[in-house]
Amino acid sequence: MAGAPSLRARALRLLAARERSREELRRKLAGDDADPGELEAVLDELQGNGLLSEARLVEQLTHAARGRYGSRRVLERLRERGVESEALDRAEQALKVQELESARAVWRKRFGRPPTSLQEKARQARFLAGRGFSSEVIHRVLGGEHEDQ
Repeated sequence: MAGAPSLRARALRLLAARERSREELRRKLAGDDADPGELEAVLDELQGNGLLSEARLVEQLTHAARGRYGSRRVLERLRERGVESEALDRAEQALKVQELESARAVWRKRFGRPPTSLQEKARQARFLAGRGFSSEVIHRVLGGEHEDQ
């Protein structure tokens, strides 16, 4: 194909738009009928040059989720993006440290006051669960275990 951008140029264009995992970039570029050997060589080069970094992707997504989502939801997004298990383990540890604080921030912003009935408590719990917070964290937030106690 005359004038078609090289595999490396397409990879750089995709990375310029946002951070991607190696697997995510591989999937995007493989759809262009790329030679598998050439594709792996380009990915190795980009990773070696620091242009492709799962650590940066994990840091970016966990930072963006801070105060908005629970670890379950963030880890699921990372898995969908093809992040490797070692990076997932590090992300999980970092997210667990801040999860209670994040849940409290989300709860305060949305509700701001303790539930007055079982129905209201269930509604608040469903909301927090939908944001990806663990049942233990939800129990601590809704059980009255607040930071000023």
